[in-house]
Amino acid sequence: MPDGVQSVAHKSLVQELPLKIAITGATGLIGSALSASLSADGHDVVPIVRRPVSPSENAVTWNPEAGTIDAAGLEGVDGVVHLAGAGIGDKRWSEDYKRIVLESRTRGTDLIARTIAGLDRKPAVLISGSAIGIYGETGDNAVAEDGAHAKDFLASVCEEWEAAAAPAVDAGIRVAYLRTGIVLSPDGGALAKLLPLFKLGLGGRMGSGRQWWSWITLADEIGVIRWLLDNDVSGPVNATAPNPCTNRELTKVLGEVLHRPTLFPVPSFGPKLLLGAELADALLFTSSRVLPGVLSARDFPFAHPTLEVALRAILARPAAA
Repeated sequence: MPDGVQSVAHKSLVQELPLKIAITGATGLIGSALSASLSADGHDVVPIVRRPVSPSENAVTWNPEAGTIDAAGLEGVDGVVHLAGAGIGDKRWSEDYKRIVLESRTRGTDLIARTIAGLDRKPAVLISGSAIGIYGETGDNAVAEDGAHAKDFLASVCEEWEAAAAPAVDAGIRVAYLRTGIVLSPDGGALAKLLPLFKLGLGGRMGSGRQWWSWITLADEIGVIRWLLDNDVSGPVNATAPNPCTNRELTKVLGEVLHRPTLFPVPSFGPKLLLGAELADALLFTSSRVLPGVLSARDFPFAHPTLEVALRAILARPAAA
């Protein structure tokens, strides 16, 4: 199980009996950690995959592009967690790749939603992935789930992504839209890309460093998903820690935790040349100050509510024997 997850116990599922949970994106950073967490508690995880790893694997096959899925394999599942989609930052944003980003989310979500809506034994809940990119640039203003939506590419992707789950909503299935922020883990995502430079003492703020980054640790992301499986919550849910930080603050704390200087700011033109201006702005320079309004109102027990607590927990390594 990835670092930072195994030591945090979020017991949100009913423990008296094993539940059957189907997961798309089960091999990704979040999906693999969620699968391990549920399996460790004795629950039956059913990955939804393009092809099984082995003939004996307990998996459901699907092909979102072709619109096909083994619906019979989903009969009797208690919940579905839908995390699949092409990586936002995996490639430069050509028009072709932007179409792939959008359609990998809308087609997959529509296929999952229509399929479970037509089952004889429908699952109680669908947790469908989304992102805080729906709010776009917020400046210094903090927004919760009722915040206005932006008009840029990522916001439109998120809106269509969430709308694609409508067949499940119409069928009476509880649907929660998991609007995830920056997931902090040394095993993948933004932090994993930053760590090598920071460990060499070559890290620094991005641009002005004044832009807000709304983050959550992988352990708390898994905790939120498990909490949503067991609590009667529907609609959008911001999966972010209650204390977002500026990029300047993250740079400072990460340097302190690693005991390294952070003297090398990254001018904005560098990432824009490397990634393209639109993608670099979306990933690095947009100020996104997003609060977990729904989770805070329900007193969700964040394991890592502040950045320093989070980084010290997830970057700690066991002492050598």
